[in-house]
Order: sequence, then C-alpha cells, then structure tokens
Amino acid sequence: MKCPYCSAELTKVIDSRPSDDNNAIRRRRQCESCGRRFTTYEKLETFPLMVIKKDNNREPYDRSKIEAGIVRACHKRPVSMEEIHRLIDSVENTIFNMDTKEIPSSVIGELVMDKLKDLEEVAYVRFASVYREFTDANTFADEVMKLLKNKKEKTE
Repeated sequence: MKCPYCSAELTKVIDSRPSDDNNAIRRRRQCESCGRRFTTYEKLETFPLMVIKKDNNREPYDRSKIEAGIVRACHKRPVSMEEIHRLIDSVENTIFNMDTKEIPSSVIGELVMDKLKDLEEVAYVRFASVYREFTDANTFADEVMKLLKNKKEKTE
C-alpha cells in the first residue's frame, strides 16, 4: 500500500475492523517514512456486473452513476452524503444478492426510487421525473398523487 502523502511503499496497519455496514474492512495505516496516518477500505471483489441499458446496449456497472443521480435528486434537500451512501450500499446489496451477471437499468432505477421514497419524498419525485422521463405536468402530478395516496394508506 502506497502512502497517499509521500508515495512511500512501506506502511503498517495500526487498526483493523469491519466498516459500519459490515461490507468492507476498515484499516488505519501509518506510513513508515513520513509517519502520517490514513484510512483504507477493503471490499470483496465481486464478479463483473453488466447493466442492460434501455437501448439494449451493455456497459459495466458503475456506482458513481447511481450516486450522481441521487445527489442531483437530493440537491438542497436535508439528506446527508452518509445517508446517500447508505442508500447506494443498500441498492448494491440487493443487486449483488440477485446473483446475476446482467441486470436491466430499469431494475436498478426502480430499486433506487423505492429507497428514495422512504428517505426523502421530494428527492424521490425529482429522481422519478428524470428516470421515468416525465413529459408534462400531468405525468408529474400523477406521480405526486400516487406518493400522497401511499403515504395516506401507511398512516391509516
């Protein structure tokens, strides 16, 4: 492991423990050369997952694409990056537990929307408007009405 500060190759592990979500190992390291400390995370390498896009093209799964969409949907909403990362981790756990090598982007989008609905309603509607390609105000209003109906049913 190279030191991110001085690029020396000798580092030692000071502390090692499971990460908060138990999906990775968190290691505190110290550089033998400059003495600075840094944290690394080790995650189990999974098989390559291919995403089947709407046009039937295939591309490798990319966590950052999900993150970018969620961050945009949560812009100026009371949602922390920690909550966003937990949501993405939850979506990834579901995807990787499906034990498939290919997954339609529509499945990923629905999983994200399902999790966003519980996290932040405005972010959910924003994400849905892009994901489902709302074409007019009526489509947008229909989605909001569905959300309100589901919310009302849960409280009854």
